[in-house]
Amino acid sequence: MGIINVTPDSFSDGGHCFGVERAMAQADVLVADGADILDVGGESTRPFAPAVSEKEELDRVLPVISAIRKKYSLPVSIDTSKAEVARRALLAGADMINDISALRHDPGMIELVRRTEVPVILMHMQGTPETMQVKPHYQDVVGEILDFFRERLCWLSEQGVHCGRIILDPGIGFGKSLTHNLAILKNLSAFSVLGRPLLLGHSRKGFLGELTGKQVLERDLGTAVVSALAVQHGVSIVRVHDVAASRQAIQISEAIVGL
Repeated sequence: MGIINVTPDSFSDGGHCFGVERAMAQADVLVADGADILDVGGESTRPFAPAVSEKEELDRVLPVISAIRKKYSLPVSIDTSKAEVARRALLAGADMINDISALRHDPGMIELVRRTEVPVILMHMQGTPETMQVKPHYQDVVGEILDFFRERLCWLSEQGVHCGRIILDPGIGFGKSLTHNLAILKNLSAFSVLGRPLLLGHSRKGFLGELTGKQVLERDLGTAVVSALAVQHGVSIVRVHDVAASRQAIQISEAIVGL
């Protein structure tokens, strides 16, 4: 899954894909490098990020999704927690919903999900982007995320949503310290008990900087290493900025493991 941040303030590439022309240039690179899915988002979810209005988010993402759909047939994901943004994005050609709030932010989201048949990504986050990195605390981070996902899947079933549509994201960097992130990565296979595909969004995240001392735009090598390890431990989708690097790392690791 290749990332297209249509925002002026993304933590990793603020402004790089802001506007249709820049976003499409990034889409071209991601597709050429072998992306299977393009994930379009119009609101930064970096730590302490301010909220964006529904209108502003729509103005950012709809023209980009429409432009992608005119040029490419691969699936497009809309990265939003707002039901109206998701609804309009699906009408514009998006194929799936990526909600970092796991359908908790906007009560209208569950009705939209119920009316559609698109895949939905549910992410775990402690707190909100404004508060999530203020002393995150867990007794058992993996166990608590598993419990959270079980509750969400049960709730969705009660709401009439077939859980076969659901993809789970443990939320690396969303209300987690370095220790928490490493514990999740070490225990990725534990999530297989839920029987749902797992997505990992680790690209250029702060924990890589803590481990290597590298600045944000220098973390693609570290991202690729984690991508390769994650796939070997059952992750189905890696959400990354540099598709080429992660593809190469995964191909090499799969070749070695397959010997």
